[in-house]
Amino acid sequence: MNTGKQTESIKSSLAGVTPMHKVLSGAFIISFSAVWVGIADVPATTSGFYRVFFGSLFLFIAAAFSGELKQINLKQVVPYSVCGFLFALDLYFWHESILLVGPGLATILGNCQVFIMALCGVIFLGERLTARFVFSLPVAIFGLLLLIGFNWSELSEPSMKGIIYGLLTAFCYALFMLTLRRIQGRSASDLTFSPLLFVSAFCAAFLAIVLFLTDTSFVIPDLKSFGSLLTLGLFSQAAGWIMIATAMPRIPASITGLVLLLQPFLSFLWDVLIFYRPTTHIHWLGVFVTLSAIYLGASGKKS
Repeated sequence: MNTGKQTESIKSSLAGVTPMHKVLSGAFIISFSAVWVGIADVPATTSGFYRVFFGSLFLFIAAAFSGELKQINLKQVVPYSVCGFLFALDLYFWHESILLVGPGLATILGNCQVFIMALCGVIFLGERLTARFVFSLPVAIFGLLLLIGFNWSELSEPSMKGIIYGLLTAFCYALFMLTLRRIQGRSASDLTFSPLLFVSAFCAAFLAIVLFLTDTSFVIPDLKSFGSLLTLGLFSQAAGWIMIATAMPRIPASITGLVLLLQPFLSFLWDVLIFYRPTTHIHWLGVFVTLSAIYLGASGKKS
């Protein structure tokens, strides 16, 4: 009886938090994701696996505690598995990009998903682009060139590979966000934990298969890595995404993308402050220009 009262009390407290506050808080928490990946010092696929594996354990406990496991809808298995597969691709490319070009640039590249989401809105949802959106795309490219450099041939091979992985992250991230938004929109309004639980579990399964096929180690080398991966799973996968996923159906897609700009900016800031990323005024200008273009891209469309 006390457990039921505690659950209702928690849900009542969460109900008083606005969707905008949830998205902002979730973006702030997830902005540390790349930091934990960098500190963990394990292969990209390994960190991705433990992120969703530990995250799914925390989500399972929360779903069991709240009684949501009794409300499982088997019809959602296919959409959950598709979303989990897309998220596995997103994590794989993003974590590889983090290790190659650093947390800041990898996260900014991944958040160019705003443009892909907007184009999907035009193609599938009948939304209209404005001149502001069309203008934002070349501005974003210019901002990225300020960050990366204008001469591609001067970049090292790892940097080129990291940038390509970052752009692939953006593509997979956009498809994942749109699929998750659709799942959350169709789920019962009182389901908070179980949708993301099943997405995380399927994602962990896909990444485990990749680890086996590529003969990549599951071993966590030391306590520091374990702590980083555990924190990554608890906060980045569970707490942060619960906030974002439950708020997304109640906020327009373009506004969600705009608010989530907090994540790449903070990730770049943590990269500079924690990992001492060499950053000039030109690089900061590139960050400002790119994020401004992403803002224009997110808001430059009409339903």
